[in-house]
Amino acid sequence: MSHVGDDWVVQAPAHSVTREDLSAMLREQTAACGPARDALMAGGAFVVWDDLVPANRHAGVFGLRIRSAARRGHTIEGLAASVDILRQAGEELVRTGVIDSADRSSVFTIFLNSSATEVLACAGGRRPSPPPSPADVPE
Repeated sequence: MSHVGDDWVVQAPAHSVTREDLSAMLREQTAACGPARDALMAGGAFVVWDDLVPANRHAGVFGLRIRSAARRGHTIEGLAASVDILRQAGEELVRTGVIDSADRSSVFTIFLNSSATEVLACAGGRRPSPPPSPADVPE
């Protein structure tokens, strides 16, 4: 167990997750699972980390992201459903991972059970366009 900030994180190596295994695990847990699976199977990069964190801690952090994104006028596909799923999972230890589309236009956060054999939730989609630089804004 290691200390990260005010939280304790368990380090537990996952069994190796293959592209095909991850694709099969991405069913319809949230609306973002289908697009994440498509990005993965189109050659997107992916990683599943070894850290195990209680699901409800992720729910708190990602709940804040919902509000932050809304203030900027963004919505993140599957995020509200993912937060609900993580809250329901309570103290269950979960892993996180990321799927990044091959063209880097989309990114997805995935939440898996502790053994990395089941995707619990998925959120993400197209990356927001960066705000225009001051030089690009007409006067």
